[in-house]
Amino acid sequence: MIASLYGTVMALESNSLVLDVSGVGYLVQITSPTSRTVNEGKSLLLHTSLIVREDGFTLFGFLTQAEQKAFELLRSVTGVGPKSALAVLSELSVEQVFDAVSQENDSVFKAVSGIGPKTAKLISVTLAGRLGVKTSVASSSRKDELATVVSALTGLGWSERVSVDAGNSALKALGAEASAATLLKYSLSTLGSSKSLGALDE
Repeated sequence: MIASLYGTVMALESNSLVLDVSGVGYLVQITSPTSRTVNEGKSLLLHTSLIVREDGFTLFGFLTQAEQKAFELLRSVTGVGPKSALAVLSELSVEQVFDAVSQENDSVFKAVSGIGPKTAKLISVTLAGRLGVKTSVASSSRKDELATVVSALTGLGWSERVSVDAGNSALKALGAEASAATLLKYSLSTLGSSKSLGALDE
């Protein structure tokens, strides 16, 4: 399993790049936002998912662990393959995916090329269950907002301890009126900036 790659960007396209790692060039599929962020000739760390099929191997790379975990969660939905999962993350951030799921907003996913109404509904329902998201009329209490954020973070792969600490830090910084989606965005930003590989469960 190739969990991550660090090297130099040798070639860059709108949905892929070639990463030179110790003289070996890896072709990696990426999201559109990633292609607009990175530059040829620069060093880059990608968190990766390796898809193995009869006709070959395909690497998908992401700038953050949260994005890579969201990719895997999307792939777990019936009818969503790696290309469709990548398409979703090319159009939506992790926070926007969470927000759409928590509000049961299927139209957000239907707007993504290749995602039909049935699949959009499956994404919303499946991710709500796996992320522990309270849909529609989530309680506005501090405790429930924190629980929702912690469930989402653990669903994305962080340990419960790290998730609770990040959620509490977000509440302290943003206040009790902040929505779960806003708290999650802040938490992901904090966890991403820490760049702690040990923060994720093995």
